Amino acid sequence: MIDPASVPLVLFALATAPAKKADEAAIAQKIKEGNHDAFKNFYDLHYDSLFRFLVSKNTSPENAKDLIQKAFIYIWEHREQIDPQKSLRAYIFQIAYTRMLNHHRDNKKFNVEEAVPEQQTSHTPEDSAQASDLKRLIDQAIEDMPEKRGTVFQLCFIDDFTYKEAAEALEVSPKTIENHMGLALKDMREYLKNFQNY
Repeated sequence: MIDPASVPLVLFALATAPAKKADEAAIAQKIKEGNHDAFKNFYDLHYDSLFRFLVSKNTSPENAKDLIQKAFIYIWEHREQIDPQKSLRAYIFQIAYTRMLNHHRDNKKFNVEEAVPEQQTSHTPEDSAQASDLKRLIDQAIEDMPEKRGTVFQLCFIDDFTYKEAAEALEVSPKTIENHMGLALKDMREYLKNFQNY
């Protein structure tokens, strides 16, 4: 969900589009060694963004929760194979994304009628309306993009993945991610160019 207070930040970020880097080597090493607290922290840190990501790909909330649980269980059961030098966040997204694709393929349908529940805020109705308009435009822009481009934009911009992490999650090259993001940002700017006049 887009917080109304973050609307100016979203517009600024679209103009600058930085790729932030997060180092999770220490937590990955602890999980590899069987540290339950590190695993719980990793779970708490990434559950919500995984949930939003899967639901944005037309997965029902119930199925998204199930797929995420299975992805985390897989990480824990195969923790000895974790490479702390690779992004564990990208790995959990890759597992969840692959399981989602398999789920949709096996069920031959997408659930487009369920959405992420709205968050409660204390902002004014005008702020909420503006955020709602921005969210609608962003969602529409992502939906209108080719599927891979929209997925790349969601990972890199909404979920704050680095290009390297997104490349690992989608099993493509960082250059491919960079190309998709360039096109996605162009699409998004076109959608939002008149937003401040609404």
